[in-house]
Amino acid sequence: MRHPPRTILGTVGAIALMAACSPETETPTEPTAPPAATDPTVGDTTAVSLTGEGWGPLRIGMTRAEVVEALGEDANPDAVGGPDPESCDQFRPERAPEGMLLMVENGVLTRISISEPSDLMTDKGLRVGDTAERVKGAYGDQARVTPHKYQDAPAEYVTVWSRGGGEDYVQDTQARGIVYEISRDGTVMAIHAGGPSIQYVEGCA
Repeated sequence: MRHPPRTILGTVGAIALMAACSPETETPTEPTAPPAATDPTVGDTTAVSLTGEGWGPLRIGMTRAEVVEALGEDANPDAVGGPDPESCDQFRPERAPEGMLLMVENGVLTRISISEPSDLMTDKGLRVGDTAERVKGAYGDQARVTPHKYQDAPAEYVTVWSRGGGEDYVQDTQARGIVYEISRDGTVMAIHAGGPSIQYVEGCA
């Protein structure tokens, strides 16, 4: 017996029906990586401000162990950071920005210093190399100016206490402030931030 010939229309309809029943094939997409965590010890560290309370992961009053956990061990362990390192030591951690030096007294972070070369700024936008006039203008009546111990005028110290402080020598361990050390050319040569140790003029003394 002869079967009736298939029509082109019937074939096309069958193909269309099969296509409609087939699940859509989606193009696989690449997984999206989570955003990188912000780490103030890498990248543009100039965006992190130095204050009397600390800088980035550093906080005045944290232990040396916490400092090491945040920024690494001493980058130059053979250097002498003070006459009695057990009571007072200065060092630069391995992952600290260039020009940063930390002071640890009796196992506690008490001061953060920056000097050349450094682009780090304070919360007033001031940095090493700025003029004394710019520093004084930024703080107004808050700034206390005293003569430099080792250099002739216009070398001086510009001290600003953000917590505690006073006109006389400050011993309150809870006080916080910043000292801008001005060189004889009238520009900032170092900045010290932290507690009463910002008043030291000879390293750990």
